[in-house]
Amino acid sequence: MADALPPLIPGTLYLVATPIGNLEDITLRALRVLRECDVVAAEDTRRTGQLLRHFEISKPLLSYFQFNEARRSEEIIERLARGEKIALVTDAGTPGISDPGERVVRAAIAAGQRVESVPGACALVAALTASGLPTDEFHFVGFLPHKSGQRRNELTRLGQLTGTLALYESPYRIEKLLGELAEVMPDRTVVLARELTKKFEEYLRGTPAELIEATKTRTLKGEFVVMVAAV
Repeated sequence: MADALPPLIPGTLYLVATPIGNLEDITLRALRVLRECDVVAAEDTRRTGQLLRHFEISKPLLSYFQFNEARRSEEIIERLARGEKIALVTDAGTPGISDPGERVVRAAIAAGQRVESVPGACALVAALTASGLPTDEFHFVGFLPHKSGQRRNELTRLGQLTGTLALYESPYRIEKLLGELAEVMPDRTVVLARELTKKFEEYLRGTPAELIEATKTRTLKGEFVVMVAAV
């Protein structure tokens, strides 16, 4: 069957989604691309190295993260121009979704190089589909600003939109976010999704005040997808 699969195309940037927790969520196509590419551009080479070793894949790794995106993008474009097949991965999930990747995709397209998505795990999609909130219209905003004033302004703006709101938040700011939601959108249903695809995956549902009360006696760990129902 492997002989019938089309070979990777030289000069192509492959955006390879990787598991967000459960290693079984890697796709067969992702594994083939990682095995057949010339180099893997990774957000964290140590973490990606562990993933590759788990699946018995040995490939050169190229560090590509937020603070070297500009320089590495130029190198990646040069490699693509030479006909190399490059797999771009992040620490977990789909490249470019609140993770490095967007800059190099734009650069590759501008340079006339081919970009191909290898879809798979994405925390946003996993959380939204199991949230119980409407999915026919939603607005994804990634991470909110760190500064309180900017966060409040952004939440106020988002509160005027129709459709479900979805954003990412760290465990260190989730309590702060619930407090802000209690002030800006006190009557909305909020769904917190944490530890997605892992052993302790959990969904917490309620108004901001109810969630604040429910989480007073426990420590919330893991990265969060926060979803807020429309009015």
